[in-house]
Amino acid sequence: MKWDWSAVSDFMPHFWDGLLVTLQILVLGSLISFALGLVWALLMRVPTRWVTWPVGAVTEFVRNTPLLVQLFFLFYVLPEWGVTFSALTTGVFAIGLHYSTYTMQVYRAGIEAVPVGQWEAATALNLPLRRTWTAVILPQAVRRVVPALGNYVISMLKDTPLLMAITVLEMLGEARLFSQQNFQFTEPLTVIGFAFIVISYLASLALRALERRLVH
Repeated sequence: MKWDWSAVSDFMPHFWDGLLVTLQILVLGSLISFALGLVWALLMRVPTRWVTWPVGAVTEFVRNTPLLVQLFFLFYVLPEWGVTFSALTTGVFAIGLHYSTYTMQVYRAGIEAVPVGQWEAATALNLPLRRTWTAVILPQAVRRVVPALGNYVISMLKDTPLLMAITVLEMLGEARLFSQQNFQFTEPLTVIGFAFIVISYLASLALRALERRLVH
């Protein structure tokens, strides 16, 4: 086997296209998972089974079915019911929805870790419920769970190649297409593997920096 630098050079334009799509998936999917996970966590604290039971059932179902199955269902089954979205939109929503069921548990742990005295202080100050959550509880809860949320971002990055199954050309999709067209597999796949390592490492550094900033 001989390493071909010209193949790397030829692949790079495709790599940048795939990298942009991967980052779009990662950023938008993370935002959806963070926002929706918080919604799930808050709904699970509503003191009525008419809310907690359906939310719990939906999140358990999503968490315990493979992401690939969810991608296929949203992309291939929903159009039969007249609901159609682009492959990228479907992939972003699917990965965000899937990971929201995990971030929900992270938020729940963070909320439950807030000392009881904080709730009592808010009550003693006669703060409205909305003000109690936005000014007292959630800032403390989110600060506690940043490392766990960051770990799920990295996990989400590693799952982005699954979107190739519904024709999304992220990094691995671009590498596969280039390899099949040019019969050169080593160089593009090596570049992609290295890119995932670098992105994951940079994300972990950013996470540590954010964690130190929140602590101090």
